[in-house]
Amino acid sequence: MGKIYGDARGALDGLLFDGMTIMAGGFGLCGIPENLIAALKDSGVRDLTVISNNAGIDGFGLGTLLETRQIRKMVSSYVGENKLFAQQFLSGALELEFNPQGTLAERIRAGGAGIPAFFTRTGVGTPVAEGKEQRDFGGDTYIMERGLVADLAIVKAWKGDAEGNLVFRKTSRNFNPVMATAGRVTVAEVEHLVPSGTIDPDQIHTPGIYVQRILQGPVYEKRIEQRTVRARA
Repeated sequence: MGKIYGDARGALDGLLFDGMTIMAGGFGLCGIPENLIAALKDSGVRDLTVISNNAGIDGFGLGTLLETRQIRKMVSSYVGENKLFAQQFLSGALELEFNPQGTLAERIRAGGAGIPAFFTRTGVGTPVAEGKEQRDFGGDTYIMERGLVADLAIVKAWKGDAEGNLVFRKTSRNFNPVMATAGRVTVAEVEHLVPSGTIDPDQIHTPGIYVQRILQGPVYEKRIEQRTVRARA
């Protein structure tokens, strides 16, 4: 069966269930899988654990899934742009597993590489270390962090081909490639879907072996989180 799907709804068909864990690529609002997030919202799937660098903003990105209370828990490193997130977290309606950003990236990379756990100095002596195994190496204390995997990874790339090979651009290359390796099933949406063999192998960032389904997104809003401009003279 081919990997190409006509739209985001079809690409997620048969993959969703309540209580599942989803990795959602992107950095801030850069490189987020906009169409797949919208399809998740429309599906009505609930009690989600979402692993993502952030939780979008109010009314856009993963923030839309917070509005509909479809997310039960976030595993994140930065959530400062979303007022609804703060309200739900402070009220106890939303769980949060907070990670230093580099630790989150390495947990995802480790999960994709089949590494169950690793040790890092980041977080030692802070609340991040609470409840985690600690060991000394070379006179320094390290804490153990577990690798992360997900039932589904949704990622967004600039270009992809029919075999699922992906090319990312600039900041969107941050979390998307590692998440593509750590999903039991990975669905990618791309801006440009090209025939197999047209991408130079040296330019491929994620090999198609990691991608089970792919679609070309019809439209991308590509919002900017904050834009501060100087007043005209």
